[in-house]
Amino acid sequence: MPSRRDRPSPQSPKPSNPGGPDRSRPRQGPADAPSEQPRPRLRLPRLTAAGLASGALLALGAIVGASALGLIWQPRDRALQPKEELTPATLAEKPRRPITLLVIGSDTDHLGDASNGAAPAGAAHADALLLIRIDPKGPLQVLNLPRELAVTIPGSRQPVALGELYNRGGVALTAGAVRELTGLQPPRPDRYLVLPRGALRDLVNGLGGLEIDPPRTMRYQDKAQKLKIDLQGGLQQLGGAQVEQLVRYQDKWLGESGRRRDQQLVTTALQERLRQPEQLAKLSYLLQMLQGKVDTNLSPRETLSLLAAGLDGDRPISFRSLELDPAKPSHGQLRQLSKDSKPLWSDN
Repeated sequence: MPSRRDRPSPQSPKPSNPGGPDRSRPRQGPADAPSEQPRPRLRLPRLTAAGLASGALLALGAIVGASALGLIWQPRDRALQPKEELTPATLAEKPRRPITLLVIGSDTDHLGDASNGAAPAGAAHADALLLIRIDPKGPLQVLNLPRELAVTIPGSRQPVALGELYNRGGVALTAGAVRELTGLQPPRPDRYLVLPRGALRDLVNGLGGLEIDPPRTMRYQDKAQKLKIDLQGGLQQLGGAQVEQLVRYQDKWLGESGRRRDQQLVTTALQERLRQPEQLAKLSYLLQMLQGKVDTNLSPRETLSLLAAGLDGDRPISFRSLELDPAKPSHGQLRQLSKDSKPLWSDN
């Protein structure tokens, strides 16, 4: 907040016109008045220019009153006026209709990396898939898409995992499969965002960390991937590297479903952190910092518009998931979409 300043003291007005009549001398009597003896002249105090100015101000104040203050005091500098508190609603104009955003969490550190550093090493895959619906009149809706979901693609006889489509055909192939799975109509999803692990770390660190409550102790080490996970359970402040450990950890009992729950914790923590006024003030810096580190067809203006809608209000995020059938031995770790699965939201 800008500091308060004392009002400047009014400067004394300039002396009155020197060519005007001098009212400080007494009037002379009539020319024919008797004057046997010269009368002593009255010694009146000689008013200086400052005295004349003070008298003028007093007279003006008596006549005009408090309204004259607007002519004397200099107006305050607008830069010193209290600024309106920054809120999500003041970021930008919200979109006029619901927008769907496909978020692909890449398992590489940077865009264009030849290897993901996994074991076995390979090109980038989708390590996390989120379909986000930003509704200016409703809550933020997040569909966590299972990367182990079995899908079929042209030219392949065997089903493949949804998470592999990014490796095989990039954003276009992944978005096409998501469209069919969710019942969206072309050209939706409207926008996409590819977020590598390195960009996630930079985003979290740029926000000063996230307050998250991991539900359990997480420990895992893979020398082949040079990956070490060591997190304690309980509410704590996590930096970028620790948040990456959280979203990568896979419990041997909970499997992929446990990873998706942990990703929900991060998504909620990101929304809560971005709602804070001091973080909203850093959005321009954060967007500039992420340029070149993410792949998206969102313009900066569209990004701010979606944030204005997605962060506004105190309603919690609505998380949803696709209904899957149990895994079959013939399909390995792949799972099929349940026949009872229905469209998740109206396409309007």
